[in-house]
Amino acid sequence: MKAFILFAVLVTGECLSLSLAHAAGRPDPNWPCVQPKVPQMSIAAIWDGPSVADVGNAWENNPALKDLVVRLAARRTPLEAAQTAIAGFITGDPADRHEKATKLLAGLFDTLNQQRAEVIKGIERIDRKQKDLADKIRSDVATLRELQDRPQQDQSKINALAGEIEWSTRIFDERRKTIRYVCEVPTVIEQRTFALARSIRQALD
Repeated sequence: MKAFILFAVLVTGECLSLSLAHAAGRPDPNWPCVQPKVPQMSIAAIWDGPSVADVGNAWENNPALKDLVVRLAARRTPLEAAQTAIAGFITGDPADRHEKATKLLAGLFDTLNQQRAEVIKGIERIDRKQKDLADKIRSDVATLRELQDRPQQDQSKINALAGEIEWSTRIFDERRKTIRYVCEVPTVIEQRTFALARSIRQALD
């Protein structure tokens, strides 16, 4: 029991230390990732082709193009298959190719940028839950120590609270592992967006 309580204290202490480090050294103290927080992608960073400023959401009015955007944006679609699909879509005379390329790029950028924003919100949501859980564990550990220090111990309460602390600590540790993985996803989406934009540019040329 004492060893377990020590483990819980160490885990929550680590969480507190990380929170203080984030607050002291990063612009957003509520961002748990090592990677810098960039809320939105910039189209200028991934596209040097014709302007898509006037395209808007016109791509949504074409069911076939909309389906293609959904398929290409999905990370389960291999990049090679996506590149083949792009080359097969951007065909015709220069005007047709220009229209198809800009609408496809606009659709992919909007879709992937939204996906990325949702992932970022999810990371922040998990981090808030993690901090709340750390506070709960600290409070429960303090209560458990108080129960154990009483002259007349209520063993049933002690056992119940110890079990709750153990369960909370397991959840905390699993979330910590999840955050490390999910923090990579915004970068993965950025890389996919860049690769797809490059394929569209090559097909346009």
